[in-house]
Amino acid sequence: MAITKQYLKSKPICKVTFSVEASEANNVSVAGEFNEWNTEATVLKKLKNGSFKGSINLPKDSQFQFKYVVDGQWTNETEADGYQWSDFASAENSVIVL
Repeated sequence: MAITKQYLKSKPICKVTFSVEASEANNVSVAGEFNEWNTEATVLKKLKNGSFKGSINLPKDSQFQFKYVVDGQWTNETEADGYQWSDFASAENSVIVL
C-alpha cells in the first residue's frame, strides 16, 4: 500500500493517489471523511499487475481519516501519516495530512 501526494501550484489542492497491492481481491475502494465514508464513492481501478490505483483531489492544509475496503474488509494504510481512534468503529483509522 502507498500514498502519493502531488500539490498543485495553481490551486490549494493536493492530488492524492492511493495504491493497494491486492492481486487476489476483486474490489478495492477508499472510504473516509472526504467522501462521507461512502464505500462506493472512490473505487480504485485494478491494474494488469494486480494492484489497485486511484486518485482524488483534496484541499491542502487539512487532514482526513480513511480506510481501504478490500472485498468488504476494512483495512488501514500501512504508510499513513498517522492513526486515530474511532469510537464509532471501535478501531483505529488511517490519517492523511495534506
